[in-house]
Amino acid sequence: MSRIRIVGGVWRSRRIDVAGLPGLRPTPDRVRETLFNWLGQDLDGLVCLDLFAGSGILGFEAASRGAAAVTLLDIDPRAHAALRRNAEALAAQVEIVRGDALEFLAATPKRFDVVFVDPPYRQSWIGRVAPLLDRVIQPGGCIYAEAEAPLAPFSGWRMSRQGRAGRVYFHLMRRAEQS
Repeated sequence: MSRIRIVGGVWRSRRIDVAGLPGLRPTPDRVRETLFNWLGQDLDGLVCLDLFAGSGILGFEAASRGAAAVTLLDIDPRAHAALRRNAEALAAQVEIVRGDALEFLAATPKRFDVVFVDPPYRQSWIGRVAPLLDRVIQPGGCIYAEAEAPLAPFSGWRMSRQGRAGRVYFHLMRRAEQS
């Protein structure tokens, strides 16, 4: 098990445990700093979903920065257990769900302002979840996606910002009709 630090908000510099799972690659500090500069440092009132939570670092960063509600979803029992331990250690008021991303997106009645999509690489997850995101994102909401290669905007979405850090390509998308 390794550890990663939260880079901003009330838990700045606190470290969380990362389960030693094959393919688990927490979003690097530099990328998270850029992302939260794009989103704004203060997420007060926003409802966020960390769809392939893994370490949960994106969701914990959002909670640290004042998000009103954060849901962390992962199917792996070891990742789920580590998320629970980290939430307890931080006394974080987050919802932790163990389940399949496709089933969750198809069934949840919840709507989110920000959805973090950072799935395992080389498994075609982004193509499978993209069509389901519209139904769970509030008007004015956005999608943050990480991938092993540059992404085209999802149907009905436009690329607001994008970048690359090493082997990580990261993208912020907003609805096409939004300015």
